[in-house]
Amino acid sequence: MRKKILIVDDEASIVTLLKFNVEQAGFEVDEAYDGLQAIQKAKESSYDLILLDLMLPEMDGMDVCRHLRNNKIDTPILMLTAKDDEFDKVLGLELGADDYLTKPFSPKEVVARIKAILRRSQKSEETDFTSIRIGELFIYPDRYEAEMNDTTLTFTRKEFELLYYLAAHKDKVLSRDQLLSAVWNYDFVGDTRIVDVHVSHLREKIEPDTKKPAYIKTVRGLGYKLEEPK
Repeated sequence: MRKKILIVDDEASIVTLLKFNVEQAGFEVDEAYDGLQAIQKAKESSYDLILLDLMLPEMDGMDVCRHLRNNKIDTPILMLTAKDDEFDKVLGLELGADDYLTKPFSPKEVVARIKAILRRSQKSEETDFTSIRIGELFIYPDRYEAEMNDTTLTFTRKEFELLYYLAAHKDKVLSRDQLLSAVWNYDFVGDTRIVDVHVSHLREKIEPDTKKPAYIKTVRGLGYKLEEPK
């Protein structure tokens, strides 16, 4: 069965161009031309990936991404934008987008990114996850959840993947570039702020005192490591 892609852009010419190239690559394509229509289609149908423009009428791409993730729709999202804005990049990924591509772009690059995201998603689904306990933190990869002190913690997909990667490499110092490569699988040309943002969010959820982290330690000049609390 062919994988199904939802293309969301308010410019018909871009939708036509993307649709042609994505279909030529062997995918089935559906279309939406504003944010509200995108949300409705994502709720009513099952897609393997959403190609989501940032600047949309009715509801912009950031709000669409936030709404889908808040409603437990974890379909991979490749966000497109004409704005070469670093803040937008970090915020988009923070809200749960899986990758980010700035216009103008090559249709071949879009198809390559789609295939890469789908490969990562398939690999994640097929991985034989094992639960991990570190201190009072219990991590359940099959549910993308963790528990602490009998309380269930919930995460965005990338927050959880970062937590799991740190836990799977307990006591090992991991650089920001290593974490970018392992969790996001994409070179952000030295922009490691997205790692810092996600670590901050993880600490808010698992640390008894965020000012004195017991689990996720910063190793100055090197990166982060997750360890048993002392």
